[in-house]
Amino acid sequence: MSDDFDGPVSPEHEARAVSEQMVRQQAKPIELQIFDGVRTDRGDPVMPVRLQTEDMFAFRCHKGVACWNKCCHGADITLTPMDILRLSRHLKLRPRNFLAEYTVPAIHEQSNLPIAKLKMTGEDGKGACRFMHAVDGCTVYADRPATCRYYPLGYATLKMKDSEEKSEFHFLVKETHCLGHEESKLQSVAAFREEQGIEDYDRVNRGWTDILMKMASWRTLGGPGGKDVTPQAQKMFFMVSTDVEGFRDFVFKTRFLETYDVDEAITERLKTEDELLLALGFDWMKSVLFNEKFLRMREEVLRAAIARKREDIGSA
Repeated sequence: MSDDFDGPVSPEHEARAVSEQMVRQQAKPIELQIFDGVRTDRGDPVMPVRLQTEDMFAFRCHKGVACWNKCCHGADITLTPMDILRLSRHLKLRPRNFLAEYTVPAIHEQSNLPIAKLKMTGEDGKGACRFMHAVDGCTVYADRPATCRYYPLGYATLKMKDSEEKSEFHFLVKETHCLGHEESKLQSVAAFREEQGIEDYDRVNRGWTDILMKMASWRTLGGPGGKDVTPQAQKMFFMVSTDVEGFRDFVFKTRFLETYDVDEAITERLKTEDELLLALGFDWMKSVLFNEKFLRMREEVLRAAIARKREDIGSA
């Protein structure tokens, strides 16, 4: 990495609400489905009922069920930042090496932001998951992706365009191949989430999910402030989401820490705590993409940026 800070910045003097009035005039809800099953060509298996944490449903997956391992073929699995951390550690790979070997790049359709998807076997991508064993099932079960943990639940967030408040809910996915729904085990959404270890994943992925949600809502206006997201910002978002080591180099080997006001104690922890570094990265991306003040620029840097802007305006 260069010593120069070459990432996108979002100084306070830039227009903060160019399109906010337009947004308020369009009060239709925006719904973002993060986890909605494991296939893309499955028809319409989503049950049109929103489930809250206390709601009950019947489901159980085990070796004795006749469809054992069928859902591990041709799966469409978007990898969250936490997925990549856990799988990289499990396989003792650097995140960038894990990406190169086990994933394919993709675009999240609703937000138009880059993501990584788990690569299936087979020339057409319809083969088995590379982590599946025909008899034993998932070989990375303790660190399996969030999509696999959620299944057969889907997860979505919903918010009005004129509000920052959002609601979260689950829904049931009943794919034709899955016989787990015929099992008698009855459980609440909350109990299922605890059993599957979902809470830690949601906590770490929260910033990433928030960005996808807000970008989905902004897309009708062409991006934050009425502008398209730059290729540079997309590249940065992908790096933060998928390559924690690359982002750590970016933080410590550029002028990032001279540009942004990060507490010294936090700075020291960022050297070793990947989950904390992800939180910083998504706070930074929110400041870049939406001018949200989760991460504050140092005062001297901000003054210099304002002065440069005034000079540019004066010479125009």
